[in-house]
Amino acid sequence: MSGNDSSFSGRQPKAVQSALRVLEAVARAGAGVTAKDVAAVLDMPSATTYRLLNILAGEGYLVRLPDLSGFALGHKISVLIDAAVTPTVCTAAREVLADFRMTVRFGVHLAYFTNSALRIADNDPEYPMPHDESFLNRNLHAVALGKLLLAEKSDPIAALPPTGPTALTRSTIVTRSELETHLRNVRVDGFAVQTGEIDDDTACLAVPIRSQSGSLVAGLALSGSASNAVALRRCLPSLREHAQQLSPLLA
Repeated sequence: MSGNDSSFSGRQPKAVQSALRVLEAVARAGAGVTAKDVAAVLDMPSATTYRLLNILAGEGYLVRLPDLSGFALGHKISVLIDAAVTPTVCTAAREVLADFRMTVRFGVHLAYFTNSALRIADNDPEYPMPHDESFLNRNLHAVALGKLLLAEKSDPIAALPPTGPTALTRSTIVTRSELETHLRNVRVDGFAVQTGEIDDDTACLAVPIRSQSGSLVAGLALSGSASNAVALRRCLPSLREHAQQLSPLLA
């Protein structure tokens, strides 16, 4: 048993179970449920229920409604749900991707966006992405698809993992001012690039796929070697055209 394991006291498992029961009770009751209601449903002492509700709210798993009438699920719940659900792509969208892959000799990838992460929905089977989803989400600042997501944020640094922008190569952008300038260009240009930023020899070009209301829902990307970065850029019109075809199928 490690030192950390030995510090886990005998009472803590029950406290964790009680917190999860409170969380589930709020989810079942819906927004606005009161502490008194939760205590009654769980047959739990009011003081314990209040304490657990406040802890869960403090950690972002619950929120107290603005009018103080009760509680609702917090933003961290959406992170758990997004991580648990496997992204799916409809047949019509897969056909668009298959047609596009027939016209280029680069990897064609589709990713969905949550509020804080990207989910690889369709990875090119012939030219797969060189890194997995977990790596990409730890390094959104160095990934073309990640830059699309960060460019939507008013404070992109706050949207990064606690480690902040990490240097993966000498080309990785790690300073706040440079990254913010780079992301402003992404917003203006409507596409994002990475060349030698996660590996010295890889490059990627990505465009957003938006809903009818303009919300970012997905990204379409082309990947290849850094030596083909110019050729990738020439594919931008075609990349945008296929992103437009995918928009009504995904949004």
